[in-house]
Amino acid sequence: MADNLSDALKKLKLASADSTTDSVESCLDCLLKALAHNNADASEKFQEMGILPLLPTLLAPQSSCTPKVANIIAEVAKNEFMRSPCVEAGLIPPLVQLLHSKDHEVLLQTGRALGNICYDSQSSKEQFASTNIAEELVRLFQRQAEHEKKEMIFEVLAPLAENDVIKLQLVEAGLVECLLDVVVHTVDGVREEDVAQLKTASDLMVLLLLGDESMQKLFEGGKGSVFQRVLSWVPSHNHQLQLAGALAIANFARNDGNCIHMVESGIVQKLLELLDRHVDEGNVTVQHAALSALRNLAIPVVNKAKMLSAGVSDTVLKFLPSEMPPVQFKLLGTLRMLIDTQADAADQLGTNGKLVERLVEWCEAKDHAGVMGESNRLLSALIRHSKSKDVVKTVIQGAGVKHLVVMATSEHMIMQNEALVALGLIAGLDLVGAEKDFVGAGLVQVLHKLLSDEMSAPEVKYNSMVIICAVMGSEPLHKEVQGLAFIDVVSKLRSHENKTVSHQASLTEQRLTAQS
Repeated sequence: MADNLSDALKKLKLASADSTTDSVESCLDCLLKALAHNNADASEKFQEMGILPLLPTLLAPQSSCTPKVANIIAEVAKNEFMRSPCVEAGLIPPLVQLLHSKDHEVLLQTGRALGNICYDSQSSKEQFASTNIAEELVRLFQRQAEHEKKEMIFEVLAPLAENDVIKLQLVEAGLVECLLDVVVHTVDGVREEDVAQLKTASDLMVLLLLGDESMQKLFEGGKGSVFQRVLSWVPSHNHQLQLAGALAIANFARNDGNCIHMVESGIVQKLLELLDRHVDEGNVTVQHAALSALRNLAIPVVNKAKMLSAGVSDTVLKFLPSEMPPVQFKLLGTLRMLIDTQADAADQLGTNGKLVERLVEWCEAKDHAGVMGESNRLLSALIRHSKSKDVVKTVIQGAGVKHLVVMATSEHMIMQNEALVALGLIAGLDLVGAEKDFVGAGLVQVLHKLLSDEMSAPEVKYNSMVIICAVMGSEPLHKEVQGLAFIDVVSKLRSHENKTVSHQASLTEQRLTAQS
């Protein structure tokens, strides 16, 4: 097979120079067989013998060889190592021109070739960005009436649009207007092709918004016509458009300025109405997208109180019974963002026994690390932001204390610290109520380990010592502290380079000495 391939490649070089169609076609057939037999080896041979630069001249629109040549390119470009060489060989411009063809086979193979060249290859996409392919494809798309040709162009556009530079080029070339047009013409369609086109167009629209520059260009300070049109998708009767509308809002809500403008313009109410429609209908992707949008909108401090008074937390809590981890994850993140610095809201949610019970349940969701982590973080946040004895009591009664002790051993410093601050508040507000749980969860042993570990962050050491001082008022915990020779560990920290840590070490040492 190797010898046959070498012969065919040599013949192709000669035949392409003579432009004898019959001999070229027989060489192409031989190459396709070799690729089918062992694609990677044959592709390597192509590269070695310098065949790729010969192919642009064989991609003439009227030539009978063209579909086979495009097919060969599509096969070769299945190999990642061949994608950049395909671009360097100048194959993109002639392939893009072939998308104007009326021949179905040419269109099929050309679409495959372009799609494979830019598939999952950040370098070939960057090379695409230096061509005028964005303009060409948009111009071509504007002229198409047939569903199949539009689908073919969509298949090339989707992988290309993953590159941020190309996203902006596509927006500037007018792709968004084309997509909005497709949505208008297919939203009420019942044919399979209408449904497919609506999904592809709205998905691609959301993809374009993932680029910071393209998103900001379309936002236009919240006054952009594209932004307004996309908002109108949220109350739509069509699930696909509801989904795309909610995802678009989540993408627009990637900086504080946009978030503040959107909350002022009443978007929250639209999202709450959408979620209310899906409590019973239960479309998980729409629930997830709408919760993502609310979570992002809740990040700026000025939005939190407005969103709370709009009833966001009440609507979000309706999804507490959900058994879908993606929905659980976003629900938790939204509530955590909402209560950040909002004491009253943290107090209200933290004394909600059903919520705390569900959080404790999700703190054990070992199959879903994201849900488990977010549950722990929300449990801690309820205590940290409310600083309320009632919230602490609710968490103790709900058996949440042990999870916060485990959270203090997390590999993420932020989570360690959040847990320790919450544990310090529990010890300060209701040591008697928490005593049994602290002993059962091995709190003192965890603190000893954190203080002994040289890798522990200064904040972690500081908060651990604050808790040690706070638990000295409990007899069983005091005994545990004495039994672990904390004084040795703490006295070393008096010379710590961080002044806050060294000062707290002095205070803690005095406390330990006085009560030994």
